[in-house]
Amino acid sequence: MYAAIIALIVILGFSIRIIQQYQTGVVFQLGRYSRTLQPGLNLIIPLIEYTRIIDMRVSTNDIPKQQVITKDNVPVSINGVVYSKVVNAKTAVIEVQNYMYAVSQYAQAALRDVVGGMTLDDLLAERQKIGDEIEAVIQKQAESWGLQVTAIKIQDVDMPEELKKMMSRQASAEREKRATITKAEGDKLAAFNLAEAARTMAQSPGAMQLRTLQTIDGLGPTPSNTVVLAVPVDILEAVRMFTTRLAEKKQE
Repeated sequence: MYAAIIALIVILGFSIRIIQQYQTGVVFQLGRYSRTLQPGLNLIIPLIEYTRIIDMRVSTNDIPKQQVITKDNVPVSINGVVYSKVVNAKTAVIEVQNYMYAVSQYAQAALRDVVGGMTLDDLLAERQKIGDEIEAVIQKQAESWGLQVTAIKIQDVDMPEELKKMMSRQASAEREKRATITKAEGDKLAAFNLAEAARTMAQSPGAMQLRTLQTIDGLGPTPSNTVVLAVPVDILEAVRMFTTRLAEKKQE
């Protein structure tokens, strides 16, 4: 009696399969596919049926760093990450031996093909585009394995040190070029404004005197040793004429 109860408990223990919400169970009966278990409590036939539990969550696979030659014959070392998940557990188990390893290897080959068709400048500027192209290449094959590739991200792009120095010098020269152009445009604008100011002062007889007074007022209590003021020509001319007339009156 007790032996039968113990045997029944053992059989039930081997028969019960609890599948988590993020999992799927693939059942094989005597080596052949039988059914797919959904999350929750499930029963199988002990010794006759075998269950393979598959994680349906998004998983990450590294694309190992590898040497690639770009379209313009520049050697670079590049690596990335593949984000994928199982969408058909039966196909993922039956059609490929190790689906995670298969996706990683296929991504490596696709990475070499895509980067090999791009120039170095495009590689450095279009990382997102590279990831999208690799994803498009491997997505069709991944579907036949019961997988979905959700994203591919390029991580590091490593170049030879000499090439890095050359690019640094090029970037520095480009910044100096922009600085020179900006300074020239500023000098041009300043010269234009000065010309406009000179034209305004020439048209207004009192503008120069007003500017002189503003300059004197701006000096304030500055403890300078010497202040040199330029006297306008018209004032000098007026003083000269006054002195001449005063001399003529004395002669009379």
